[in-house]
Amino acid sequence: MNRIQQPTRQTNDQKDAVPPCQFHIESALFSSSSEEGMRAVFAPVHYERKYAYPLIVWLHGARNDHTQLLRIMPEVSMRNYVAVAPRGFPAEGDGEAAGHDWPQNLRHIQEAQQRVFEAIAEARSRFHVAADRVFLAGFDCGGTMALRTALSFPERFAGVLSLSGCLPRNYTPFGRLEVARRLPVFLSVGRDSTVYSPTMACDDLRLLHTAGMSITLRQYPCGQELSVQVLRDVDRWIMEQVTTAPGGRSSCDDSWSLSTDEGPY
Repeated sequence: MNRIQQPTRQTNDQKDAVPPCQFHIESALFSSSSEEGMRAVFAPVHYERKYAYPLIVWLHGARNDHTQLLRIMPEVSMRNYVAVAPRGFPAEGDGEAAGHDWPQNLRHIQEAQQRVFEAIAEARSRFHVAADRVFLAGFDCGGTMALRTALSFPERFAGVLSLSGCLPRNYTPFGRLEVARRLPVFLSVGRDSTVYSPTMACDDLRLLHTAGMSITLRQYPCGQELSVQVLRDVDRWIMEQVTTAPGGRSSCDDSWSLSTDEGPY
């Protein structure tokens, strides 16, 4: 199986493999933005100004940074979305080499949510984005922060995707449950992960099911990592939400699927 990222911290070689500024792939635009270089932005191949694109807001994994967006979008889709990624907070360790995380404490939660909405505002200022098709997604601790933010502001998002990231438990994540029940949720778990295990995912599924939310949970033959198959399923799931007519979804449409194809992609 092709892997996008290992769960351990990046080496300097891995970081250097991604250009820090701007480059093009078949007319798709990747760029670092903001004065502090705290965001990355992606525009699709053959961008059409008159079309209102779905927006993916990506929260990177542990000990990584916003440039992870540049590696995942070619596997998700080069054509379907505008995407933006804010940077997390410096992880404990040796300076920039330690990467960035999304800590689950009140100060960092509030700042993370501010960064998410600033990233959305920048994407909308630069590109034609459909206001009702904003999807928040993340990997590992970024997935947990994505879930927390989407549950806190469910009216701002068309769906939330947490890839190998657990459901937050502290600081009342279900404080807006009545509104959050309308929010579609995609969860993924690696079969061999020891960070977010299938058992933990099943516990989250039961809790979300009890809350009456719309859930898709999928297991993949990998560890705590992103694979091409996971990212392609992200595209499929988001497109399903985009093409589903309003009101066509049940209040609790949870599903479980096991992905077993371990061949090359």
